[in-house]
Amino acid sequence: MMKYLIDKKEDIKKLEVVDRELNIRPNKDFVITIIGPRRAGKTFACYYLIKKWGLRDEDYLFVNFEDDEVKKRSREEIVSFIKTHVEIYGKEPEFIFLDEIQNLKDWESFVYSLVEKKRYFIFLTGSSSKLLSKEVATQLRGRSLNYVIFPFSFKEFLISKNFELRKIYSSIEEAKIKNFLVEYIQKGGFPLVVLGKIDEKTFSREYVDVVLYKDIVERFKIENVDAARFLLYSLLESFSKEFSINKVYKAMKEKGMEVSNKVLYSYASYIQEAFFSFFVKKFYYSYRKSELSIPKVYVNDVGIANNFSRHQFMENIGRLMENLVFIELKKQELSNLIERIYYFKDTQNEVDFVVKKGLEIDQLIQVTYASNKDEVEKREIKGLLKASEFLKCKNLLVVTWDYEDEINVNNKRIVFKPLWKWLLI
Repeated sequence: MMKYLIDKKEDIKKLEVVDRELNIRPNKDFVITIIGPRRAGKTFACYYLIKKWGLRDEDYLFVNFEDDEVKKRSREEIVSFIKTHVEIYGKEPEFIFLDEIQNLKDWESFVYSLVEKKRYFIFLTGSSSKLLSKEVATQLRGRSLNYVIFPFSFKEFLISKNFELRKIYSSIEEAKIKNFLVEYIQKGGFPLVVLGKIDEKTFSREYVDVVLYKDIVERFKIENVDAARFLLYSLLESFSKEFSINKVYKAMKEKGMEVSNKVLYSYASYIQEAFFSFFVKKFYYSYRKSELSIPKVYVNDVGIANNFSRHQFMENIGRLMENLVFIELKKQELSNLIERIYYFKDTQNEVDFVVKKGLEIDQLIQVTYASNKDEVEKREIKGLLKASEFLKCKNLLVVTWDYEDEINVNNKRIVFKPLWKWLLI
């Protein structure tokens, strides 16, 4: 373990890291939890903090619970790493970084014992949404502060391309931004892809395989790998659409695949827990009705969705835009800036997103690939107006490709905003 701790720091020194939109202040009274999808940059966010704060080797301890060197160690060896650090440097570490902590059995009690001492700044990262659960919050006695990292946002994507962000842009700069947005939607925001370390199609294939085998099959000890794979690929094909697990079950049955409906629902929850895909329920005033509704499904990165689609990019652009808007809303939900996201649908009308804050519906959002007023379909406006009446919400937004305006219809104001502007707010 001693050699591992030393070698890890040597590796960190050699790495170049990219700044992320992550404003973290260390606090010895709370555990800082950095959560999000696999390969979104959680580990590198820790590296960034180490470099940003100028931490010396003796100041910090870093353990990645996915490293083979750590996996083969006994629990006793692992939880005694502070003593090992003292043997090496003659002092306790002030900063402790525990990467992919969900791989350590019964980690909650161990971490809580460290927090209670109030001697360390503790940082956890994890690819499991269980780190957000009330159960974990209870076990840590409310001593955790959560930060969410997804693949690069469009703003971070522009920064990585050395594009200077400002409040006002020239016509040429706007054209460049829209060109970058096309690239971003096609390739996605995973750091390895954005920084040119790997081709986006190769990354997408490898990423889905890793999520399937490491985050789902291995983590939850799944035996029916074929069923898990079929479900995962079905989710991918259905991004930004309603998704019925019962239909998948029937399709698998027709193919002679033996699996129960109950098992498929469990697999779907595992996929969500790995931050790979997310379900958005239909809005009802009845919580029970919402929970039992057929959800829409979205994936954690538009590049993954695009590169697994059987359709051409321009055929999918509307759905990809909708998925991208969802990701930004989901970040707000996970950061507790909004309470929950729904969609609205009745017999004739549909609204992509219903944003709830507290007990109130705060905003209704439609997403459409439109570059001028004539391209905005009447059904988009009709759906917004219908939902506005039913949900008593006046904050109406249509996210477009390149159309910006404000109009009044039936005494209701509807704001049209280009996607790139909405993303850079």
